[in-house]
This record gives sequence, structure tokens and C-alpha cells, in this order.
Amino acid sequence: MATRYEQVAKKAMTRLLSIIGITYFMSYVDRANLALAKTALAADVGIGAAAYGLGAGLFFLSYALLEIPSNLALHRVGPRVWITRITVTWGAVSAAMMFVQNETSFYLLRLLLGAAEAGLVPALMYMVTLWFSQKHRVTMVGLIYTAPCIGALVGSPLSGALMELDGAGGLHGWQWMFLIEGAVTILVGGLVWRFLPNRPADARWLTAEEAALLTERVEVRAAPAGARSGNFRLAFGRPVVLVLGAIFFVNQAIQAGVAFNFPSLLQALGLDSAFLVGVVAGGVGLTGLAGVLLFPWLKRRYGHEVLLIGICAGAVLVLMIGFLASTDAVWRVSLILVSSFFSLGTLPLFWSAAMSRMAGVVAAAGLAFVNTVGVAGSFVGPLVYGRIEEATGSLFAPYYAIVAAACAGLALVGLLAALMRREQAAETRPVPETVGSLA
Repeated sequence: MATRYEQVAKKAMTRLLSIIGITYFMSYVDRANLALAKTALAADVGIGAAAYGLGAGLFFLSYALLEIPSNLALHRVGPRVWITRITVTWGAVSAAMMFVQNETSFYLLRLLLGAAEAGLVPALMYMVTLWFSQKHRVTMVGLIYTAPCIGALVGSPLSGALMELDGAGGLHGWQWMFLIEGAVTILVGGLVWRFLPNRPADARWLTAEEAALLTERVEVRAAPAGARSGNFRLAFGRPVVLVLGAIFFVNQAIQAGVAFNFPSLLQALGLDSAFLVGVVAGGVGLTGLAGVLLFPWLKRRYGHEVLLIGICAGAVLVLMIGFLASTDAVWRVSLILVSSFFSLGTLPLFWSAAMSRMAGVVAAAGLAFVNTVGVAGSFVGPLVYGRIEEATGSLFAPYYAIVAAACAGLALVGLLAALMRREQAAETRPVPETVGSLA
């Protein structure tokens, strides 16, 4: 039988997901739609593979640079105001992508889009620390990550359908896609302002008793007390935090490198309809959705958070090796789709592990720091992929770099396990009594 706290936590999850989910959904749609426009941008504007890879990555560069300042502003003004600001400004810039005329305007708008959206993911993760106990955080993060998976599953076909408007009103299909999806995002910003409460005490749909219960149960099995209460050097400089960031860097480099080029790979394999390409590319969302739902369940049932992260890292490595070894188009596409089950499924586990090491304002800044390192991977992944593709003329050559990255990721998970054991041992070690007195 569910306890009173579990009933209230479930109620809070349901209500928060309705608004957080649609915000994160549009975030993914407004990032991923660029992949569907890759071929059209090359034909209509003259943006080649290397320029495309750089532009795709520049979004993550400005995003990364502003992550920590953004989340510190969030801590000061509150999630409702700041997430509204993020959503409205990124929607406006996303719509302005319809005005891309050349490489320079492409680079500029991608930088502005990253700056506008900076801080969204750590802001959502920080909200989880304000609302839920450590026990329930992996579940909530898993539910949050269903939004981008649905974004890939549903958003890619929708974006592909908008691309079919090519020529309507004198606009290219990719211009209609950016305009319409950016306008929808601005409307979502209005919903955030209207319906997103900062903390349990601000939620009109909670009774005073329910809000107090949620607030009382927010607990963090954190790192040393100095890192919890405000020592930013310990929060950012601890080996566990640095390795968490490195693992996220590798994960995001692989995801972004594959995702931003998957539609063009499908076109090279013979799919010539933008809508059909969107449907097949959306399969990444279906397998990713299965992962973000299954792995939090495995964590709740069996524990072993880091072990599960390691299994995901190892599986991605094996699947990418299989991709390179295969010559069958259907098999290669299938391997990419299955890899998203593990690369996306590991994210709730990852963020739960990160949240367990931070609290308070340090959580706001620390989670942003970890995400900043990961977002840098999202810049590097498409950039390296584009450079290798242009240098070799092959859509498959970049996967050798992806395999190398997957090897590094698996090694880092082993290092994380060792560091977490060492840190936990230090936390439980009895403090020796002081000999002598200052009196």
C-alpha cells in the first residue's frame, strides 16, 4: 500500500510533467529539426557538410558557456520566471532560423539559439531536487526524459510533414518548419508562466499539508558537507563530479554526432521522402522511450546505479562496432535505433547519481556545470563528424570516431565506480577525536 508521501509525490509528478514535458518536448523538436533540413540547406543555401557540422555544434558552444550563469539566475529569480524566459527567447530565435541566407547567418543564429536555451536541462533537474526525495528522483528524471523521446518519435514526422510545404507562400519547406515550430514554442512559454510553480509551497493544487510533506522529504545523500552547503571549489573540483561531467561529455558527443546526421544517412540509403525520413528517424524516440522507462525501474528494483550505467555504455560500444562491421542498410539502421535505447536510457541513472552528490545553491550551479561539460560534447560530436565526413567523402567513416568515444566512455564508468566507493568510504569513516585542548 502506498504511503501518504508516495501518493503526494505521484500527484506532484503528474501535475509537473504536464508542463515540464511539453517544454522539453519542444526543446527537442527545435533542436532536432535542423537534421531534417540538412540536405535542403545544402541545396538552397549552399551549406556543406563541414559548415553544417560546425553550425550544429555552435548551438552547444554558446549553450555551454551560459549554463552556469543561467542556473545561478534561476536560483535567484525562481524556476517559473526563468524557464519562461528561456522558452520564449529560444522560440523566437528558432523561428528566425527561417532567415538563414548563408554560412555566416547560419552560424550566428545557431549561437543565439544556444544562448537563448542555455540552462533549460539543469533548470529542470534543479526543480527535481526542490520537489522530490532522492528515492523518487530517478523516476521523475526518467519521466522527464520521455518528452525528448516523444519529441523524436512524433516531432520528426511532424517536421518532415512541414518540410512538404516547400513552395507554399514562396517559402522553402525548411522555412515553414522553423517558423511554425518556433511560434508554437513561444506559446508554450506562456503556459509555463501560467502553470509552473516554483516550489511545493507555491502550488495551488497542493494542500498545505501536502506541500509541507514534499518539502520535508527533500533529502540528498550528498558529498562532503562543504560541497553541499556552498563550497563551489569542492562541488566542481571533486573527482566524482569531474568524471560525471566527462561521462556526460562522451554520451552527448555520440548522441549529437549520430542524431544530427541520421536523416542524411537515411537519405543516402535510399529514402527520398522528407516525411518518410522523419518517420524512420523518429524511431530513435521509440527505442529511447523504452530505455528511459525501463532503466529507472531496474534501478528502483535492483539498485546498482553505476553498474547499469556501465551496461549501457558497453552496449553502445558493441552496437557501434556492429554498425561498422555490417554492410546491410536495414541492419545498420536497426543498430542505430537500438543504440538509442541505451544512450538515452542511461540519462535518468546519470542525473540521479549527479543529484545525490549536491544540494542547495551548489546543486543549481553544480548540475549546470556537469551539463556544461556534457553540452560541450554535443558541440564536438557534430563538428568531428562533419570534418571526417567531408575529408573522407563517406557517411560511415565518422563511426570509427564514435567507437573510440564509446571505448572512452566505458573506461570512465569504471573510474566513476571506484571514485564513488572511495568518497562513500570517506563519508562513513569515523572522525578521530581531537587530542589536547586549546583552552
